[in-house]
Order: sequence, then C-alpha cells, then structure tokens
Amino acid sequence: MWKDYVSGYIKNNRSSVLAIRLSAFISALLLSLLCGLFYNAWKYEVERIVLEEGGWQARIIGELNQEDIDFIQNFANVKEVRAGENKEGEWETDIYFYKYGRVFSDMPRIADQVHVPREKVIYNYELLALYLLRGEGDTAPRLLFPIYLLILALASLSLIIIIHNAFGFSMEARIHQFGIFKSIGATPKQIRTCLLQEAAALCTLPVFFGSLLGIAGSLGLIQVIDVLARDIPGRHQSMPGYHPLVFLFTMFITIVTIWICVWIPARKLSRLTPLEAIKNRGELGLKRKKNSPILSRFFGVEGELAGNALKAQRKALRTASLSLIFSFLAFTIMECFFSLSGISTRETYFEKYQNVWDIMVTVRDAKVENFKETEKVQGLAGVKSAIVYQKARAKRVITEEEMTEEMKSFGGFSHASLKDVTPVEGGWLVNVPIVIMDDNSFLAYCKEIGAEPGQGAVVLNRIRDVTNPDFRHPDFMPYVKERGVSLLRGAFKEEKTREIPVLSYTGEVPVLREEYATLDYYELVHFIPVSLWREIKEEIGGEEKDFYICIRGGEHVTLEGLCELQEEVGRIVGSYTAESENRIQEYETNNTQIQGMMVILGGFCVLLGIIGVGNVFSNTLGFVRQRKREFARYLSIGMTPKELKKMFGIEAMVIALRPVLITLPLAVFAVGYMLKLSYLKGEEFLAEAPLIPIFIFMLGILGTVALAYAFAWGNLKKISLAEVLKDDTMI
Repeated sequence: MWKDYVSGYIKNNRSSVLAIRLSAFISALLLSLLCGLFYNAWKYEVERIVLEEGGWQARIIGELNQEDIDFIQNFANVKEVRAGENKEGEWETDIYFYKYGRVFSDMPRIADQVHVPREKVIYNYELLALYLLRGEGDTAPRLLFPIYLLILALASLSLIIIIHNAFGFSMEARIHQFGIFKSIGATPKQIRTCLLQEAAALCTLPVFFGSLLGIAGSLGLIQVIDVLARDIPGRHQSMPGYHPLVFLFTMFITIVTIWICVWIPARKLSRLTPLEAIKNRGELGLKRKKNSPILSRFFGVEGELAGNALKAQRKALRTASLSLIFSFLAFTIMECFFSLSGISTRETYFEKYQNVWDIMVTVRDAKVENFKETEKVQGLAGVKSAIVYQKARAKRVITEEEMTEEMKSFGGFSHASLKDVTPVEGGWLVNVPIVIMDDNSFLAYCKEIGAEPGQGAVVLNRIRDVTNPDFRHPDFMPYVKERGVSLLRGAFKEEKTREIPVLSYTGEVPVLREEYATLDYYELVHFIPVSLWREIKEEIGGEEKDFYICIRGGEHVTLEGLCELQEEVGRIVGSYTAESENRIQEYETNNTQIQGMMVILGGFCVLLGIIGVGNVFSNTLGFVRQRKREFARYLSIGMTPKELKKMFGIEAMVIALRPVLITLPLAVFAVGYMLKLSYLKGEEFLAEAPLIPIFIFMLGILGTVALAYAFAWGNLKKISLAEVLKDDTMI
C-alpha cells in the first residue's frame, strides 16, 4: 500500500501535504518554545533560591556536637554538612543530599539518631518543590509547575485540534478510495498502518526543524528578557540554558500529540464498512439550516453561499475562531491595562514625587539618633535638601469631644475597621505613625508651615472623607480639634504613655517620599525631631529597624549627576548596610519592566494568534480538494470564476473580522470598567491609548487570513470542470 498508494498521494496532493507539514511544524515549534521557556524559568528560580537561601535541602536549628555532625556526614544519602551561626547568632546545620527524593524519609531518621526534636528540623520547601517534591509541612501553593502544566496542556490541546483537522481533511477526502481498498481485501490494521506511515513521512522533518527553531527562539527570548530586566533590583544574571532531557520531553510530547491526531481519524476511517466508504464522495457537506440574512443582504447570492459554507465548516473553524478571538482580546486588554497602569504610576508616583526626592537611601538595622553624618550629607555639593528620618508607631485615644464637626458629618469612626480603630472607654484608640526627623530638617519644616520650633510635635490634622471612594481626588477635612498636648501610648506597650507638646496642627506634610493614611484612613500622623525622640523612645518604642535619607538635588538634575551624588552619599554611609534608589533610574527601570512584561505577554498573545492562523491555513488548504466538486457544480450552473472568488473572499472576510467585531465591544467594556476602578478620566486615556499596536495586531490577523485564502484560491481557480465532474476519486 505504501508503494502503490501513499507515496503517490504525497506526490500528487501538495496542498493537503503542505497543510499537514505546516501544522506539525507549528506544533513542534510552539511546544519546544514553551518547554524551553519553562526550563529557563525553572533554572532561574533554582539559582535564585540557592543565592538567597542556600542550596541545602534540610536544616537543623540548634547546636550539634562534632560527633553528631560526623554521624550525619557519614549517612548514606548525605553529600555534605555545613554548620555555623546565622546572622542572628543562632546555630544552624545545613544538610545537602545526593538524592532529593529521599530527603523527607531520611531526615526524620537522622533527627532521631542525633536526638533532635522534629520541630527543630526545617526543609527548603521552595527548592524541593522545584524538583516536584512536597512535604506534609509545605502549605504554600507553589504555582510554577501547575501553571506550566496548565499552559502546556492547553497548548497541546489546541495543537491536537489543529493537526487533527489537517489529517482529518486529508482522510475524509479519501474515504471513498479507502472504501474501494476495503472492498478488495484491505484490513483495518493495514489502513491504520498505512495512515501512520504517511504521518511519519510527512511530520518527521517538520517536527525536527520546528523543535530546533523552538529551542533557538526560547534562548533568544530569554536573552531579550535578560536585557530588558537587567536593571531590576534583586535580579541576578542568569545564562540561558537547555538540557537534552528537555529536548527529549518536547519530542515525546510532540510525537504523542501527532499520534493522537492521526489515530483518531484513522481509527474512525478504518471502522467504516466498504459500502459506507464507497457512498461517501469526500465532499464538503453544505447544509442550509438557516439563511444568512446579513451576508445575503449585503453580498447577494455569493454571501448566502459563503454563509452556508461557513456553517458547514463551523466545527473545523472553531479552534481558529476561538484562538483568534482570545489572542486579539488578550492583546487588546493587555495593551490597554499597561497603558492605564503607566498613566496611573506616572501620575501617582513619579510626577507626584518629582520635586520630593531624587535619591532615596535606606540604611539597614540602624537608629536615626545614632547617625552622626547628617550634616555631611546635607552639605554635599548639588544637594538642595536632605532629610534623615525614621518611622515609629504609637497609639492615641480620640474622644467624642476632640473630633471636629467636619469629621462627624461623614459618620466619625462608624466606617472604621476594627483592625484600624479600637473602641475603648471614653473614645477610640487610633494608630499614630511617628516620623522622626533630624533636627535641622524639622526646624526647616516648622519654618515652612509657620510653627514655632521647639521640643514638640507637628500633627498632620487632616482626614479623608471615607464616603468618597475617588482616591485620585480625595476630599480632606480637619481631623481633631487643636489642643496643646498629645497623649501617646506605646504601640506594643500600651500601659506606658507619654504626653508631648504639640507645636502646630497642619495640613501640609514635609517633603518626604511617604504616603499618609492611605490604608488606614484614621491615622493621626506626628512629626517630631530626633532630639525629642531620644527623650520619649523608652516609653513609646515601636521604631522600625531601618532609617531613611531623602535627598533632593538641584534644578535640572540628570541621571549622570544623580549617579555621582549617589556614589558620594554611599561613601559617607559606607560603614552601614545601605541601599539607595535613583529617581530617574527608577523611572527608566519601571518603563523597562513594563516593556519586558508587555513583550512576554504580547509574545504569548502572538503565539495564541499563530495557533488560530495555523488552523485557518490547515483548514483552507485541507478543504481544497473537498471543495473542487462544490465549485465545479457552481460553475456548471452558470456562476463565473469572478463570483466564486467573491464568495471565497466573503468567507475570508467573515473569519478575519469576527475576532475584531467580538473583541472591540468587550475591550471597550473592560477598559471602561478599569477606568471606573482607577478613577481616571477617559480623555486622559484616549490621549495615550495604544491604538497603533492594536491596529497592527488586527492587520496581522486580517493579512494572514487573507493570505491563507489566497493560497487556497490559487489552487481552486485551476479547476477543470470536465475533469472534476467525471473524476470519481477527485485526485
């Protein structure tokens, strides 16, 4: 059968063969690309965990003697043991294993032998989960593998449908001929074997080269991601890689996918009786269940025929339609979301704080009252202002009499959550964030708001109207009535209180990169000098571990100038563990991150679109042979080739425009909902709406669908009326 039939079919039916090879190539390419991307994501996560936490698999908390350490080292599955103190001065013993799969069974035995309680044993769950190992104590979701498997399953399912359609078109067109073969003695096994041999001959090279191109594409995409994300804080440099097992896994998944696609129609075809097969002419069954009023109204008879053809192909085109709709919808919403996000971030962060900070330094594990280099930082050339500050937490009771009438007008504390405000005897206990500023900066702040400097606090006396959800345009009003003192309680020592003088109540805040009362609307913020904090810190406590230096440069600062200033500040605080941020660099990094995410997500949208386009190609090219008799009959009753071309063009237009017509209303609704949630004006979004990339993506869909139908029409227009109508085999 191979010599007499299959090889001849491959040579004489180039359109069907091209559709099958193209489908196999796309499948191998996409599966290889997904597997390559996942492997590199997995590799990066392993490297990150090893760098941040260490490569140990199990750890014993508490000091062990040398005899116990030697016992663990000599345990059969143990590769290495490292013991020492951590940063907090606590003794730890890290254990590395040869076989990760036995960690959860070997470690309890080791703990029992060295007489260590089970609760003193911890596992590197995050690292082990990347090797598909989960322990009973691991309650985290660990979504990397599940998300990948879900994506791979969905991709495989979509590709199975594409390849299945391509083989299905070819096999259904040959039902009549296989019926003749069965009538002269061909067995179902011979027919299935013949079709599987055909699939192997057609798909071997496309699968191999598609897999290689997928590997190259994944490595190239990882390089692009690394370039875009190189300035992201905390990201380490990782070389793209590929493992031979990944290639074997990809080939296995691809071969299984193609085998399923071939086996389903081959099994169905081999079960047909000779009479059923011979009666089947392999034509596209056009059913006129309903009229196509819109197409017939605008395009006449050609529109009606095109509508019927689309109904007959509805099942075959389902994957193409869904893929194109989802890809265009996902791409459109993604572009709109990132545009909205960019506008919001720029307005609420970078533009809002443009004149507030240029360099932000975080000094780890240090106290602001012990920092002696404040004047050095403030005296640097190019520094307009430098505020050294630390944050602490306290509480205060606000009574009914202290609330202003404006606050009472929207219900007072009736809208407050119990986690923010606690009802107590005589009033309500609210949170009091304390901002401890260096003395010079506090003095300048007092002069700015017109307060008399002294050893006291400046209270931010404003509260947002919580009944107004518009966070972009909040309504502020006075919070409490002015009093000369403020009685503070310790955040963690509520039994201790301290009364401090209040120098001023104000609605103005110092020039700091801080948000006030954004999560807890009922906070009563106090600003105090560091000299006062030294006096009250024992009673209040609650200070954070780190302090900050907020630096403003001169006019018209540049990235180079800020980098130089950043280095000078770094030298001054060199004896501390410090991290610094550069406003201009932060802005560029933010844009790079957004672009990187858009490239990645846009790439998946394009891949989804390719699945749909691939299905359109396989569908149009695969149906060429089946539709020759249909078009020949139209010609025989008087239709001209021009009218047939118009009918074919209407089909292409409907398939291409359907995703656009369905997506645009949904996208408008989604964008409107996002605008409502973000309280952003429509004209602001329209001024920066991503119309060009959306239009280009739309043209890509229209162009590729038109190209697929152009190829199909190039084959169909060569119809010989006499030959098709007299040729019972349609080869």
